[in-house]
Amino acid sequence: MSNPSSPSAHRLHEDISAGLTGTLMVALGVTLYTKATLLTGGTAGLALLLQYATQLDFGTLFFAINLPFYALSILRMGWKLTLRTFLAVFLVSYLSKFTPGWLGVEHLDPIYAAVMGGVLMGVGLLVLFRHRTSLGGVNILALYAQERYNIRAGYVQLGIDAVILLSSLFVIEYDKVALSLVGTAVLNLILATNHRPGRYMGVS
Repeated sequence: MSNPSSPSAHRLHEDISAGLTGTLMVALGVTLYTKATLLTGGTAGLALLLQYATQLDFGTLFFAINLPFYALSILRMGWKLTLRTFLAVFLVSYLSKFTPGWLGVEHLDPIYAAVMGGVLMGVGLLVLFRHRTSLGGVNILALYAQERYNIRAGYVQLGIDAVILLSSLFVIEYDKVALSLVGTAVLNLILATNHRPGRYMGVS
Protein backbone atom coordinates (compact mmCIF):
# COMPACT_ATOMS: atom_id res chain seq x y z
CA MET A 1 0.00 0.00 0.00
CA SER A 2 1.30 3.45 -0.85
CA ASN A 3 2.46 5.78 1.88
CA PRO A 4 -0.29 8.41 2.42
CA SER A 5 2.42 11.08 2.59
CA SER A 6 3.77 10.06 -0.82
CA PRO A 7 3.06 12.59 -3.60
CA SER A 8 1.82 9.69 -5.75
CA ALA A 9 -0.88 8.63 -3.29
CA HIS A 10 -4.46 9.66 -3.91
CA ARG A 11 -6.13 11.70 -1.21
CA LEU A 12 -9.64 10.94 0.01
CA HIS A 13 -11.26 13.83 -1.85
CA GLU A 14 -9.53 12.70 -5.06
CA ASP A 15 -10.90 9.18 -4.64
CA ILE A 16 -14.40 10.53 -4.02
CA SER A 17 -14.21 12.81 -7.05
CA ALA A 18 -12.94 9.96 -9.22
CA GLY A 19 -15.66 7.65 -7.95
CA LEU A 20 -18.40 10.10 -8.85
CA THR A 21 -16.82 10.89 -12.22
CA GLY A 22 -16.36 7.25 -13.16
CA THR A 23 -19.82 6.09 -12.11
CA LEU A 24 -21.53 9.02 -13.82
CA MET A 25 -19.75 8.20 -17.08
CA VAL A 26 -20.59 4.51 -16.85
CA ALA A 27 -24.24 5.24 -16.04
CA LEU A 28 -24.47 7.54 -19.07
CA GLY A 29 -22.89 4.90 -21.29
CA VAL A 30 -25.38 2.32 -20.02
CA THR A 31 -28.23 4.74 -20.75
CA LEU A 32 -27.08 5.11 -24.36
CA TYR A 33 -26.86 1.34 -24.72
CA THR A 34 -30.30 0.81 -23.21
CA LYS A 35 -31.81 3.41 -25.53
CA ALA A 36 -30.23 1.71 -28.57
CA THR A 37 -30.83 -1.86 -27.27
CA LEU A 38 -27.12 -2.68 -27.25
CA LEU A 39 -24.99 -4.79 -24.97
CA THR A 40 -21.60 -4.54 -23.36
CA GLY A 41 -19.55 -7.08 -21.48
CA GLY A 42 -19.01 -7.83 -17.83
CA THR A 43 -21.70 -7.75 -15.18
CA ALA A 44 -23.17 -4.64 -16.80
CA GLY A 45 -23.57 -6.55 -20.05
CA LEU A 46 -25.17 -9.48 -18.25
CA ALA A 47 -27.55 -7.10 -16.48
CA LEU A 48 -28.48 -5.49 -19.82
CA LEU A 49 -29.03 -8.90 -21.36
CA LEU A 50 -31.34 -9.94 -18.54
CA GLN A 51 -33.12 -6.59 -18.73
CA TYR A 52 -33.95 -7.13 -22.41
CA ALA A 53 -35.01 -10.73 -21.74
CA THR A 54 -37.11 -10.10 -18.63
CA GLN A 55 -37.95 -6.36 -18.70
CA LEU A 56 -36.63 -6.07 -15.16
CA ASP A 57 -34.79 -2.92 -14.09
CA PHE A 58 -31.09 -2.70 -15.03
CA GLY A 59 -30.04 -1.09 -11.75
CA THR A 60 -31.60 -3.83 -9.62
CA LEU A 61 -30.17 -6.60 -11.82
CA PHE A 62 -26.71 -5.03 -11.88
CA PHE A 63 -26.62 -4.69 -8.10
CA ALA A 64 -27.87 -8.26 -7.52
CA ILE A 65 -25.51 -9.92 -10.02
CA ASN A 66 -22.49 -8.37 -8.32
CA LEU A 67 -23.31 -9.69 -4.85
CA PRO A 68 -21.57 -13.11 -5.22
CA PHE A 69 -18.36 -11.51 -6.46
CA TYR A 70 -17.73 -9.56 -3.27
CA ALA A 71 -16.50 -12.73 -1.57
CA LEU A 72 -13.71 -13.04 -4.16
CA SER A 73 -12.98 -9.36 -3.81
CA ILE A 74 -12.57 -9.66 -0.04
CA LEU A 75 -10.36 -12.75 -0.31
CA ARG A 76 -8.21 -11.58 -3.20
CA MET A 77 -8.28 -7.78 -3.21
CA GLY A 78 -9.01 -6.85 0.41
CA TRP A 79 -11.72 -4.98 2.28
CA LYS A 80 -10.71 -1.55 1.00
CA LEU A 81 -11.19 -2.37 -2.68
CA THR A 82 -14.34 -4.33 -1.87
CA LEU A 83 -15.90 -1.38 -0.08
CA ARG A 84 -15.02 0.95 -2.94
CA THR A 85 -16.43 -1.53 -5.42
CA PHE A 86 -19.66 -1.91 -3.46
CA LEU A 87 -20.13 1.86 -3.38
CA ALA A 88 -19.34 2.19 -7.10
CA VAL A 89 -21.79 -0.57 -8.02
CA PHE A 90 -24.44 1.05 -5.85
CA LEU A 91 -23.87 4.43 -7.51
CA VAL A 92 -24.08 3.02 -11.05
CA SER A 93 -27.24 1.10 -10.10
CA TYR A 94 -28.76 4.23 -8.58
CA LEU A 95 -27.68 6.66 -11.30
CA SER A 96 -28.83 4.35 -14.11
CA LYS A 97 -32.38 4.61 -12.76
CA PHE A 98 -32.45 8.40 -13.06
CA THR A 99 -30.14 9.23 -15.97
CA PRO A 100 -32.81 8.49 -18.63
CA GLY A 101 -35.09 11.02 -16.95
CA TRP A 102 -32.34 13.59 -16.68
CA LEU A 103 -31.31 13.18 -20.31
CA GLY A 104 -34.04 13.23 -22.96
CA VAL A 105 -32.89 11.74 -26.27
CA GLU A 106 -35.39 11.82 -29.14
CA HIS A 107 -33.11 10.28 -31.75
CA LEU A 108 -29.99 8.19 -31.18
CA ASP A 109 -28.00 6.70 -34.02
CA PRO A 110 -27.08 3.14 -32.96
CA ILE A 111 -23.55 3.40 -34.41
CA TYR A 112 -22.90 6.55 -32.42
CA ALA A 113 -24.44 4.93 -29.34
CA ALA A 114 -22.16 1.89 -29.69
CA VAL A 115 -18.96 3.92 -30.05
CA MET A 116 -19.76 6.75 -27.63
CA GLY A 117 -21.25 4.40 -25.06
CA GLY A 118 -18.10 2.29 -25.26
CA VAL A 119 -15.93 5.37 -24.83
CA LEU A 120 -17.93 6.60 -21.83
CA MET A 121 -17.87 3.25 -20.07
CA GLY A 122 -14.22 2.63 -20.95
CA VAL A 123 -13.03 5.98 -19.63
CA GLY A 124 -15.31 5.66 -16.61
CA LEU A 125 -13.83 2.27 -15.76
CA LEU A 126 -10.32 3.61 -16.35
CA VAL A 127 -10.93 6.41 -13.83
CA LEU A 128 -12.23 3.89 -11.30
CA PHE A 129 -9.41 1.41 -11.89
CA ARG A 130 -6.80 4.10 -11.35
CA HIS A 131 -8.31 4.78 -7.94
CA ARG A 132 -8.33 1.14 -6.88
CA THR A 133 -12.04 0.75 -7.59
CA SER A 134 -13.92 -1.58 -9.88
CA LEU A 135 -17.51 -2.34 -10.83
CA GLY A 136 -17.48 -5.86 -9.47
CA GLY A 137 -17.80 -9.16 -11.26
CA VAL A 138 -15.53 -9.37 -14.29
CA ASN A 139 -13.76 -6.17 -13.25
CA ILE A 140 -12.66 -7.86 -10.02
CA LEU A 141 -11.37 -10.88 -11.94
CA ALA A 142 -9.60 -8.63 -14.46
CA LEU A 143 -7.91 -6.51 -11.80
CA TYR A 144 -6.85 -9.61 -9.87
CA ALA A 145 -5.36 -11.20 -13.00
CA GLN A 146 -3.44 -8.01 -13.75
CA GLU A 147 -2.06 -7.59 -10.25
CA ARG A 148 -1.37 -11.28 -9.60
CA TYR A 149 -0.31 -12.55 -13.04
CA ASN A 150 0.61 -9.31 -14.87
CA ILE A 151 -2.07 -9.94 -17.52
CA ARG A 152 -3.64 -6.72 -18.78
CA ALA A 153 -7.11 -6.17 -17.37
CA GLY A 154 -8.52 -5.20 -20.76
CA TYR A 155 -7.50 -8.49 -22.36
CA VAL A 156 -8.97 -10.59 -19.56
CA GLN A 157 -12.24 -8.73 -19.75
CA LEU A 158 -12.32 -8.96 -23.54
CA GLY A 159 -12.32 -12.76 -23.46
CA ILE A 160 -15.13 -12.98 -20.92
CA ASP A 161 -17.10 -10.28 -22.72
CA ALA A 162 -17.03 -12.35 -25.91
CA VAL A 163 -18.91 -15.16 -24.17
CA ILE A 164 -21.57 -12.77 -22.88
CA LEU A 165 -22.03 -11.15 -26.27
CA LEU A 166 -22.35 -14.51 -28.02
CA SER A 167 -25.19 -15.33 -25.64
CA SER A 168 -26.96 -12.16 -26.74
CA LEU A 169 -27.58 -13.70 -30.18
CA PHE A 170 -30.60 -15.40 -28.62
CA VAL A 171 -32.05 -12.17 -27.24
CA ILE A 172 -31.42 -9.20 -29.58
CA GLU A 173 -31.07 -8.70 -33.34
CA TYR A 174 -27.86 -9.70 -35.09
CA ASP A 175 -27.09 -6.14 -36.20
CA LYS A 176 -27.37 -4.94 -32.61
CA VAL A 177 -24.98 -7.71 -31.53
CA ALA A 178 -22.50 -6.59 -34.19
CA LEU A 179 -22.69 -3.00 -32.98
CA SER A 180 -22.34 -4.20 -29.40
CA LEU A 181 -19.10 -5.94 -30.40
CA VAL A 182 -17.82 -2.67 -31.81
CA GLY A 183 -18.65 -0.83 -28.61
CA THR A 184 -17.10 -3.54 -26.44
CA ALA A 185 -13.93 -3.46 -28.53
CA VAL A 186 -13.73 0.32 -28.05
CA LEU A 187 -14.21 -0.06 -24.28
CA ASN A 188 -11.57 -2.74 -23.90
CA LEU A 189 -9.11 -0.99 -26.22
CA ILE A 190 -9.25 2.01 -23.90
CA LEU A 191 -8.48 -0.21 -20.91
CA ALA A 192 -5.77 -2.23 -22.65
CA THR A 193 -3.86 0.82 -23.87
CA ASN A 194 -4.25 2.99 -20.79
CA HIS A 195 -4.27 0.66 -17.79
CA ARG A 196 -0.94 -1.15 -17.88
CA PRO A 197 0.87 -2.51 -14.83
CA GLY A 198 3.37 0.01 -13.47
CA ARG A 199 2.29 2.82 -15.77
CA TYR A 200 0.10 4.66 -13.26
CA MET A 201 1.27 4.57 -9.67
CA GLY A 202 -1.04 7.14 -8.02
CA VAL A 203 -2.90 4.68 -5.84
CA SER A 204 -3.95 4.90 -2.26
